[in-house]
Amino acid sequence: MNNTSAWKNFKSTIAAPIDPWLFFAMLAIYIMSLFLLYSADGQEFGQLENKTIHTVLGFALLWIIAVFKPQTAAKVALPVYIVGVLLLIGVEVAGVTVNGSTRWLSLGFTRIQPSEIMKIGIPMTVAWYFQRYEGRLKWIHYIVALVLILVPVALILKQPDLGTAALIMASGIFVIFFAGLPWKAIFAAIIAFVAALPLLWNYGMHDYQKTRVLTLLDPTKDPLGAGYHIIQSMIAIGSGGVWGKGWLNGTQTHLDYIPEATTDFIFAVFGEEFGLIGNILLLLVYLIILARGLWIAAQAQSLYSRTLAGALTMTFFCYAFVNMGMVSGILPVVGVPLPLVSYGGTATLSIMVVLALLMGIANEHKNLRLRNADNDDLTESEE
Repeated sequence: MNNTSAWKNFKSTIAAPIDPWLFFAMLAIYIMSLFLLYSADGQEFGQLENKTIHTVLGFALLWIIAVFKPQTAAKVALPVYIVGVLLLIGVEVAGVTVNGSTRWLSLGFTRIQPSEIMKIGIPMTVAWYFQRYEGRLKWIHYIVALVLILVPVALILKQPDLGTAALIMASGIFVIFFAGLPWKAIFAAIIAFVAALPLLWNYGMHDYQKTRVLTLLDPTKDPLGAGYHIIQSMIAIGSGGVWGKGWLNGTQTHLDYIPEATTDFIFAVFGEEFGLIGNILLLLVYLIILARGLWIAAQAQSLYSRTLAGALTMTFFCYAFVNMGMVSGILPVVGVPLPLVSYGGTATLSIMVVLALLMGIANEHKNLRLRNADNDDLTESEE
């Protein structure tokens, strides 16, 4: 092996795991989140320190997972799914209740939110299942995939957590879509969903969930109750104007008018302090991740890689869009964190795993190009 080939192998081994587009976009969001958490937490370092610890662990986890080939990750898809379902059952039996919702399991030294595991477990498992029947997919396979999705979704709905359940279900539906579900079936499903909305409203939603939908239409009906969250977040974003009030200068934030300022409503803090320009820049970074993820999906080498990359990318962007829409008053209030920005250890780690899986799929394509380039060089040298 000559020095050129040795250097290529070394560079491939060390640098391959990290996709620069995803990495620097993620790093930019993380650095911004540190300043934001410090401000939202009343200029305290507690949550900022925890966020840093979780992010460092996430970067280590990202590097490890990104090294593995997508097909290696496919082998653990079903175990991850099974563990996630068992943990969700554990939440039902002995979960920790916070603000009326039972979504966490206590491990003594920390708490975990099993629904975050299903952000990864569902798309991985459905993609793995479709790969087993690649080239011979029938209606029964789509039905089985739907059952795989609905089991954990039903458990999450019982917590209750409608927002997370809907988005996790969407992650599985994205896999079915990218696997080639016929458009006739997609349109039929949309029509069936619209037709079922009255039944969902009357029998499938809790009273507080109905209140959130009605509050979205007119939050001023209950300004000190159900409408308080939306009204305060909209005031904060609107008062930020074009350029924002400046870091640490958000009055709505520091007078404690914004509820859940470090978690679900952290975007309101961002909008107040950094204004419309800051919001646009953050959205652009999210769009970079979206575009890169879809490019990775388009270049993927297998059905598993393509469907998984597409689903993970769309799920990531949906979480960002739903959180921003919720805080801006265009979507109902649901418990959905802003990816890589909101405080929360399990949420941070799950997003890092999502990006790591995307990097692993990107590496598969990159390694194929490197092997083809080496073969071309070898062919030229032999000639």
